[in-house]
Amino acid sequence: MPTIRSLPLLTAAGLLLAACGQEPRQAPTDGDAVRQRAVEAQTARTRTGAEIQDRVLNRVIRTVYLCNNGERLSVDFDNPRRMATVRQSSGEAVDLFQERAASGIWYRASGYELRGKGIQATWTADGRDATDCRAVD
Repeated sequence: MPTIRSLPLLTAAGLLLAACGQEPRQAPTDGDAVRQRAVEAQTARTRTGAEIQDRVLNRVIRTVYLCNNGERLSVDFDNPRRMATVRQSSGEAVDLFQERAASGIWYRASGYELRGKGIQATWTADGRDATDCRAVD
């Protein structure tokens, strides 16, 4: 009969024997099942052109611009209302109304204007020179 002193030794021996069992099963790293899971993971997030257009036209999209004059603009493009709210570094917020642009964006209201195409934009604030900006977010 084991004594209390031999109990830790017997426990350690039992753990050692249990560890000598079968090797742990590893997940497959190649093969058709793995390739299929990879394809499903990539295509699950893919949206059609119509879905992307719907998202752009029917939601508010926030973009951050850094300008050459050191200003940071946070712009909420409210496409359903055809407006943009520009928040300047100073904390001032300005609501601009969408104008028809040949291409790109054009928003303006009483001395303020935001025009651009792609990630480039020009910001004109009332009483200040226009500055070039670049979308960073």
